Amino acid sequence: MEELKKIQAELNAPKNLYNKFGGYKYRSTECILKAVKPLLAETNTTLVLSDSIINIGDRYYVKADATLSNKDKSVTTSGYAREQENKKGMDESQITGAASSYARKYALNGLFCIDDTKCADSFNNNEKPALTKKDKKSWDNAVKALREGKGIISIKNKCYITPENEQLLIKEAELTQE
Repeated sequence: MEELKKIQAELNAPKNLYNKFGGYKYRSTECILKAVKPLLAETNTTLVLSDSIINIGDRYYVKADATLSNKDKSVTTSGYAREQENKKGMDESQITGAASSYARKYALNGLFCIDDTKCADSFNNNEKPALTKKDKKSWDNAVKALREGKGIISIKNKCYITPENEQLLIKEAELTQE
């Protein structure tokens, strides 16, 4: 899809928000959407975001799909985020909304090739072994644990996992459960 190539090449979605507590810059779903809208108009394409709730083991995740379409074709990518059991100061709908926004951000990152690897939440400051697909045995054990109902937190307590690898892990556990 030529339009997608053009958008990926020209999209500039800077990290223009600042987290005072964590001391890092970041971009939100809204920042990405604001930056991509002129390119959608220029390429005569549409972007549709949708959410669904999926169950993996005993945990629920928001699965967000980002679909870019022209008159002939469409391309879809997905992002996942787990709802927290509770979050101080937030009601249940706000918790789901926050998970939706996070999942949508990662779906958009995948679709438009936006690299978030230098975000503060992707640094390994815990000195735990990193979980990657290269370590097939550990990866397969993590997928199995998710399918058996163990939450992602139990995996994170044992090893470090980037947000991108967390998304891949959840997706693989979902696919192998069907």
